[in-house]
Amino acid sequence: MRFTTLVDVDSLAANLRAPGWVVLDCRFELGKPSAGENAYSNGHIPGARYVHLDRDLAAPIGPSTGRHPLPDPAIFAAKASAWGVGPDSQVVVYDQGNSFFAARAWWVFRWLGHETVAVLDGGLAAWQQANQPLEHGTPAETTQHFLASPNNERIVDTQQVLKSVHAGDFTSGAQRLVDARGADRYAGENETIDPIGGHVPGAINHHYARNYRADGRLHDIATLREMWQRTLDGTDPCNMTMMCGSGVSACVNLLALEHAGLQGAKLYPGSWSEWVRDATRPVAKGT
Repeated sequence: MRFTTLVDVDSLAANLRAPGWVVLDCRFELGKPSAGENAYSNGHIPGARYVHLDRDLAAPIGPSTGRHPLPDPAIFAAKASAWGVGPDSQVVVYDQGNSFFAARAWWVFRWLGHETVAVLDGGLAAWQQANQPLEHGTPAETTQHFLASPNNERIVDTQQVLKSVHAGDFTSGAQRLVDARGADRYAGENETIDPIGGHVPGAINHHYARNYRADGRLHDIATLREMWQRTLDGTDPCNMTMMCGSGVSACVNLLALEHAGLQGAKLYPGSWSEWVRDATRPVAKGT
């Protein structure tokens, strides 16, 4: 069975040592870049390798980029090969439980042409709640050959977003730009990460946390589909673009859409942190 959006704890446990299964630990804290790696050292799912948001799932910040530019495909391919990911691998990614960082890894693999990648539903928290084991130490390297084939139809850049703003595409409903940040940051309130608060004119707010149940797992498919149909409001998912602060939490929304069978939405990787690099770009505030 191929897992392409979510995998549950029981399925992972049953296949943990199966040939071709690769598990990647993506735990991270935005304010403490070493926290996830330290947590990995203190215990992780057996066989898992560690993947760092800043080093592995993003390129270095440039003079005009957001906080998490997309990784260079060739560099990422070399790393994925060292992690043991080959063309037929079933990749499972997890984080501490909110899928925030695991979803970014899921999306990067999909962007680069690898479809058999799934997020562990509920993350490490769900694994531990099921009394599954942890291990210490780094597993032996089993190099494969990962070939990156970027599908840039999945992404939208800042100039495309700016063109759509000027054309009124977002306000008319011809396209939807969906901001995954919390409602306060979207409204321009309590901004503590980026130098300017607010949102791209015409963008609507759909906080990534809405996709989760209270236990940290994603809602069932029917609930997700109903929720996202309201946000789509008649717009084809192919005309929807996801953004957030730096292109990370937006991937949770993309994961939820894909799991709900609403395929085709794109990512604006630069997101708000890139948008506000240029003071001439318009900013909206409020709800």
